Amino acid sequence: MIKNIINFSIKNKLAIVLMTIIVAVAGAYSALKMNMEMLPNISSPVLTVTTPYPGATPENVLESVTDPIENRVASMEGVEDVQSQSMQNASAITITYDFGTDMDKAEEEIKDAIESLDLPKEASDTTINQISMYEFPIISYSFTDKDNDLEKLTKDIEENLLPKIEGVDGVSSATFAGQMLTEITLNFDEKALEENGLTEQDVLQYIKASASDFPLGLYTFENDLKSIVVDGQFTSIEALKDLEVPAGQKEGADAPELSDAEKAQMSPEQLEKMQKEMEEKMKEADIPTVKLGDIASIENTQERESISKTNGKDSLSIQIVKTTTSNTVSVVDGVKEVIDDYVKENSNTEAVLMMDQAKPIVDSIKTMVEKALIGALFAIIMILLFLRNIRSTLIAVVSIPMSILMAFLVLKQFDITINIMTLGAMTVAIGRVIDDSIVVIENVYRRMKLDDEPLKGRALIADATKEMFIPIMSSTVVTIAVFFPLAMVTGEVGEIFRPFAYTVVFALVASLIIAITIVPMLAHVFFRKGVKNSKSKEGKQGVIQRVYHSVLEWSLSHKWIVSIVAIAIFIGSLMLTPLVGTSFISTGDDKFLALTYKPSPGETESEVVKKAEKVEDILNENKDVLNIQYSVGGENPMSPGSTTDTAMFVEYDKDTENWDTEAERVLDKIDELKHEGTWKNLDVATGGSSNSVSITVTGPSIEAMRDTVKEVEDVLNNQDTLTNVSSSISDSYEEYQLVVDHKKAAKLGLSAGQVAQELNQYDPKETVATVALDGVETDVILVHDKKESWTEKELEDTKFTTPLGKEVKLSEFVTIEKGTSSDTITRKNGDISTTVDAKINAKDIGTTTEEVQAEIDKIETPNNVSIKVGGTTEDIEDSFKQLGMAMLAAIAIVYLILVLTFHGGIAPFSILFSLPFTITGVILALLISGETLSVPSMIGLLMLIGIVVTNAIVLIDRVIRMEESGLPTREALLEAATTRVRPILMTALATIGALVPLVFGGDSSVLISKALGVTVIGGLLSSTLLTLIVVPVVYEMLMNLKHKFVKSEE
Repeated sequence: MIKNIINFSIKNKLAIVLMTIIVAVAGAYSALKMNMEMLPNISSPVLTVTTPYPGATPENVLESVTDPIENRVASMEGVEDVQSQSMQNASAITITYDFGTDMDKAEEEIKDAIESLDLPKEASDTTINQISMYEFPIISYSFTDKDNDLEKLTKDIEENLLPKIEGVDGVSSATFAGQMLTEITLNFDEKALEENGLTEQDVLQYIKASASDFPLGLYTFENDLKSIVVDGQFTSIEALKDLEVPAGQKEGADAPELSDAEKAQMSPEQLEKMQKEMEEKMKEADIPTVKLGDIASIENTQERESISKTNGKDSLSIQIVKTTTSNTVSVVDGVKEVIDDYVKENSNTEAVLMMDQAKPIVDSIKTMVEKALIGALFAIIMILLFLRNIRSTLIAVVSIPMSILMAFLVLKQFDITINIMTLGAMTVAIGRVIDDSIVVIENVYRRMKLDDEPLKGRALIADATKEMFIPIMSSTVVTIAVFFPLAMVTGEVGEIFRPFAYTVVFALVASLIIAITIVPMLAHVFFRKGVKNSKSKEGKQGVIQRVYHSVLEWSLSHKWIVSIVAIAIFIGSLMLTPLVGTSFISTGDDKFLALTYKPSPGETESEVVKKAEKVEDILNENKDVLNIQYSVGGENPMSPGSTTDTAMFVEYDKDTENWDTEAERVLDKIDELKHEGTWKNLDVATGGSSNSVSITVTGPSIEAMRDTVKEVEDVLNNQDTLTNVSSSISDSYEEYQLVVDHKKAAKLGLSAGQVAQELNQYDPKETVATVALDGVETDVILVHDKKESWTEKELEDTKFTTPLGKEVKLSEFVTIEKGTSSDTITRKNGDISTTVDAKINAKDIGTTTEEVQAEIDKIETPNNVSIKVGGTTEDIEDSFKQLGMAMLAAIAIVYLILVLTFHGGIAPFSILFSLPFTITGVILALLISGETLSVPSMIGLLMLIGIVVTNAIVLIDRVIRMEESGLPTREALLEAATTRVRPILMTALATIGALVPLVFGGDSSVLISKALGVTVIGGLLSSTLLTLIVVPVVYEMLMNLKHKFVKSEE
């Protein structure tokens, strides 16, 4: 079959050319249509469950909301971890599932479970969200008005800009924040209500009924159908103030007062008659009314839900989220165009681009494409140096663009995006996809130069290609097979690197197809007349072959010396392993800080704003700071109960010096301000996480853990490699507990509920009606006067009215007891816990964590309090364990494939001896380059299993062919090694050349760091050099043992 495919390709050149053009065009078209993203879509198996509980303390929230939900979901299928925060006014629960869980189904199950619970009626509806990278904004703008007229700016953006942004193809939502909200407030005068015999609820019901719009349907008017609608819309504030509200009327107000004696003298008929007369009089009388404006103050107000400033000026912000299937780059470009046009039309408005997710994507893709092109150039140069024939080089090089385009064609069908993982895989694959073509064209070229070659022209090319099919197919299948175990790797690493594996696999399959179709076709076109034979001595055997022949001949004659030296090198390299540190995945280098401030309990919004302004002053001292935008308050999905949390985004110049220490410098300066709350810097490159150590302290209560947490913080602060130390343990509020004396309260006709209702400081907004102001419907909001500041004496003297109309002080039936209440109660899997985090500013994460663990072990903890060290090191251990198992599985698969290929165990066993020596080169390369053993390094080691074995396959396959032709093992080894050394070196150096830009290309992309390139280059160099010596030595030793065994059997 293979022979027929090869012959078909050579005979039908036009058909192959046309098919090549079609595939190339289709591949290029697919590449242009593929979405461009920074990373593959990582589907985090996490749900967040948020339940607002207005006015509740953390203890109330824990008992009434968090506990029931936690208990219900903890035992549900697939749930791996449950963490909760019970805060003032809200409960936030994070549920982590096993990777691979159907999250849509999980969300429905959680929704059904919560609906079945009996949560407090005061609690608001629970919100359930999936964590997805597509839910985060891709672009954010901050807007300021030169006249600082936020009301006008708000209205203009809402009416003229937001609709256009939402109309951009691919935009899912545009969130407007910091805007000036126009509301009409309605505040009742309690005394006026009482004088008119009204209650607040009476008036509210009447307003709502009066403001109703109700369609009555179609009515017939003189054979015509007309629609009738009741319109109660208020068109101005004055209209609302002039609303006539029926005043209350005491029962029997107009009836004559009769004494009991007078009533006794009247018959029942007389009393009934008098009652009817009074009812008739009341029907005839007008119902007394009062204007709404006389019993309530009604005002048009403007307020902001949150405070937002950009570069010191009040600002508004817009954040845009894209749809899951749209292209980030094209959506961002569309939004930018709309906003640029808007700013041109509105000269008084300034727009500052605060976040642009498309720019790093474009920059990373551009960088990776450049590296790929440079790598391809290096690979071509390496081939040209060996073949020293332009036509042969061109034929081999065809496999690079064609393999890449064919891979793009398949990737598009799998809905895989163009991202730094797929492009990184393309860069890595460039050196490998050319291997099959090199081996084929080198064999064709070599045989054409032989004087005693019996075949000529088409027959020679077909036979030379067929001769190499088994080794190139085996090597390709082996390389592909090493990626199969990646399917077993779960978690973030599996999600990130699976597209990487797919890309390499598709490219390698394409390269095999090209090697047996396009390459022989082009060889027949370019070498139709054959090649000129060199008459020099080097014509038959070059310098490299002659030197290698001599070295190998000596090595085969001194096997034990070679073996001992090889083992010594291997063991020596293993002894250097402790010097190589460990890390997880490298982060990006964006010049951007994301500072957050968690206020201490009791801090007001105005106090937090003043602190933010002081931090802004510190940042402005640095000339490299371009823009500063911060917001205080508003909705915060990470702190749903918070009203004063602060987020500050700081953009720096791309050429900022000493960037590695900038965050630490800023935080040190902030520490000098002695703020009560906690400032932190989030690592935006990794979505808020970074290389960190995270220590979890669990115990029976927050107070029981407080001293231990302080000791842990001291340990971390004393580590030179750690910065940004902070803990999640909450501070405490001073709490006044109002203990009601139920016996005294009952005698007064009062209850604990009445006390809570009167003193409740939470005033939820209630929309009473709407008023059409300038054609825009504006909400009418009910508000109440609330006391802003209290003294203990004022609290005790608060007056309550009994049902008998008597006023009594709170202190007459309530005792005030002082205590403390936690700001937030954090639990993990049901246990009260807190975490102490610190950022690791060292490449060697493993060593830093070990040093921390040693110091933590010295802490003496109270009973029932425990400490666990985690963080990035947990990710490292889990990832290394899974990738280690994947490597063992890959080696087993490779051995099975080799046994099936060579129909025996000796050749495969000797081939596997090339693997240990990859470790030698990898360790030395990592040490020299200063890199650590990380996840990219482990992926590089996995790739090396396939690449290194490929070289050994090419060599041993030739040895077996020579043995089958009658040569003794020693002569077969020398002949095969001399023949195959050139393609082996060419493929190895081509792969290395393709990876050089990845190592020396300056700023690498976020995840495909130079660690992967260093690993493959180091391992390939050492294994190639040692493979050319060790594998032949081991093969001959095994064959000698086989012959001795056969002779002893005879």
